[in-house]
Amino acid sequence: MKDYNLNLYFITDSTGLSEKQFLEKVESALQGKVSLVQLREKEKSTRDYIKLAEKVHQLTQKYKIPLIIDDRIDVAMAMNAEGVHLGQSDMPVKTARKILGPDKIIGATAKTVEQAREAYEQGADYLGVGAIYPTTTKVKTILTSTETLADICHAVPIPANAIGGLNKDNIDVLQGIPIAGICVVSAIMKAENPKQAAEELNRAIKNQLGIG
Repeated sequence: MKDYNLNLYFITDSTGLSEKQFLEKVESALQGKVSLVQLREKEKSTRDYIKLAEKVHQLTQKYKIPLIIDDRIDVAMAMNAEGVHLGQSDMPVKTARKILGPDKIIGATAKTVEQAREAYEQGADYLGVGAIYPTTTKVKTILTSTETLADICHAVPIPANAIGGLNKDNIDVLQGIPIAGICVVSAIMKAENPKQAAEELNRAIKNQLGIG
């Protein structure tokens, strides 16, 4: 049975951090009650990715929060993560579903209504939609309008999260759009106190968006 909450979806970024610093930030965010953790590593070897994923998984299990692996189904399977998130250039959702079976969480990136419908039809559990604002992370971003985000939310029955440059001070742009939550990277990873940052984000999500 899949049991997860998309309110505050935390995506990691280990750039410029030692492993110890990185794991401390992840645990601090978990203490601040992020609702889901996605481990995103674009540069690590498969072996190093698995090793890090196992350490992060120990933390997420301690706080009873699902761990999602970005892109890499092999890594997710190797260390038995709760799910994967797939971008438009990654393995198709339908293929991933065949490999992982019905019980793993599969998320998909969608920037158009057509992509959202395709991901839903292929078996995705949720969508990440954006970028709403420009981001500083090392990923290619194409801006997505709030109108498109709203259209996607109304076009498919699975939950959708907004992503891209979001923080506690700018999420008011999402008011009135039936998202399940927001995805953040820098708002937590670059905070001096990730626990406090997560707590403030949770309050903003509840107060500004009426979620949670």
